[in-house]
Amino acid sequence: MRTLRLFFLWLIIAMMLGMSIQPVHAQNLSFEVPKQEVVVFVNSDGSISLDYTITFKNLPSGDVIDIVDIGLPNSNYDLKSISAEINGKPATLIRPSEFVNPGVEIHLGNNAILPGQTGVLHAYIGKVERALGKSTLQEAEEYASIVITPNNFDRDFTRGTTEYYFTIVLPPGLKPEEPRYHTPSGNWPGSNEPVETGFDNQGRVYYTWYSDRANAYSIYKFGASFPIRLVPASLVVATETPNLRRIDFESVFGALCTVGFIGLFILIPVLSSFLAYRRKFQYLPPKIAVEGHGIKRGLTAVEAAVLMEQPLDKVLTMILFSVLKKGAAIVESRDPLVLQIADPLPENLLPYELTFLEAFKQTNKKLKQSKLQDTIVGLIKSVTEKMKGFSRKETIDYYKSIMEKAWQQVAAAETPEVRSDVYEQVMDWTMVDRRWDDRTREVFQTGPVRVPTWWWRYDPVIRSSPSSAGGGMAKTSIPAPTGGRGSVTLPKLPGSDFAASMVKGVQTFSTNVLGNVNTFTERITNKTNPPPKPSSYSGRSGGGGGCACACACAGCACACAGGGR
Repeated sequence: MRTLRLFFLWLIIAMMLGMSIQPVHAQNLSFEVPKQEVVVFVNSDGSISLDYTITFKNLPSGDVIDIVDIGLPNSNYDLKSISAEINGKPATLIRPSEFVNPGVEIHLGNNAILPGQTGVLHAYIGKVERALGKSTLQEAEEYASIVITPNNFDRDFTRGTTEYYFTIVLPPGLKPEEPRYHTPSGNWPGSNEPVETGFDNQGRVYYTWYSDRANAYSIYKFGASFPIRLVPASLVVATETPNLRRIDFESVFGALCTVGFIGLFILIPVLSSFLAYRRKFQYLPPKIAVEGHGIKRGLTAVEAAVLMEQPLDKVLTMILFSVLKKGAAIVESRDPLVLQIADPLPENLLPYELTFLEAFKQTNKKLKQSKLQDTIVGLIKSVTEKMKGFSRKETIDYYKSIMEKAWQQVAAAETPEVRSDVYEQVMDWTMVDRRWDDRTREVFQTGPVRVPTWWWRYDPVIRSSPSSAGGGMAKTSIPAPTGGRGSVTLPKLPGSDFAASMVKGVQTFSTNVLGNVNTFTERITNKTNPPPKPSSYSGRSGGGGGCACACACAGCACACAGGGR
């Protein structure tokens, strides 16, 4: 029987150190691992659980894959807690591996992966003890840590790249600011910072790393630290001491190191910078992404825009238009943007509209920006609270459908007058569209447009123009603002001019009120969705540390895994 015999890198290292270990080679194995997903759970009882989902693509030239070895962090595993399926069908036998120690061998039986076929192996290791170590983090309380190298396969038999997901799930009871992630090591080709972090549906903090340029044979190392109070301290093993043995990797793996350094110092920093830049605009806290069930109805257009993480200058412009429509303010000047606040205020204002108006009572620009930040932070917290138990994805799809119907109603209007009336009614929902500026120009590129009935509160030019002005443009008389200024007339504008004026409103907020929108948004994000804090541990390697795969951890448990056949 031909089997998939895959080994730890320590075999190669051991031979390099002069140890007489003779590996057993398979006859003609050749396969790809297009995708590998690994989830490591740190349990409240101090044990860890591992969940592997590995896709094998057996090449036509390869032998049958009928047994797969999975390396484990140590020998303190419960064999009865391990289960496995291949393409959804149970494995016929799971037992300690003959070739990987510590590890188990999973027999696929009649469901073996034939040459040219693809199979998905799911393996769950329910309980591994003594896999946690004491951290050397300098914190107010003692920390425990988990450092683990997922299972890896023999490079001689593995081809291609792997779409790689690795997730660490920490014990429940953590506050967002308490856990720390460790910087991945082993020439990890993805970002050093997790691509996703948050709370799962059981209130446990998780970190997820991802790369579509990884492989299944490299030894990657991931880790995280957390307060030791969350697990029984007696089950946390002593701090690992680095092994002083050194291997001359420069002479042995010179070419590989060169490629690794290129990735480390060029590709990874570029990708990391891109992810960090993109993250600045992800101002919603991660827990809002934890899926619930059903649609949260009743959100305002402004709240829906926040749920979709629309640019904050547009969100604030939507609030501006909202308070103008409600008669709570008048724009005295657009450049700089100055508001005359109504006294008394209308009774139908929402909390975020009230704090918005409070911000515009400030004459100091920095103080105004600070108050606007408070407005957005409060709005984000309110949306987060309202979304508890509901599905963000389903809710976003629901409000996108409302937005599309709004555009359809505008486009279906048979006359410019009707189109203007419809647009005034649904304008707030059209602004939820990320392409709002372009679609506004497209819809109003031809024909005259009667400006909204509240537009005089937004445009000082209209209010200051005599009723006879306008060069023959049609006028509609409307009530004057409080305080008495005679009558105010509203013109019909060319569609392109009206669209440009609408879009310019957002730009005005960007340049005249917020300054640098990126900086403003980053300040919001730092409060509502702060980046996970890295620990001072950076995954340093120093030879063997009691683990077969020769990973060393100063200040953490060396929980390594690897191998297979």
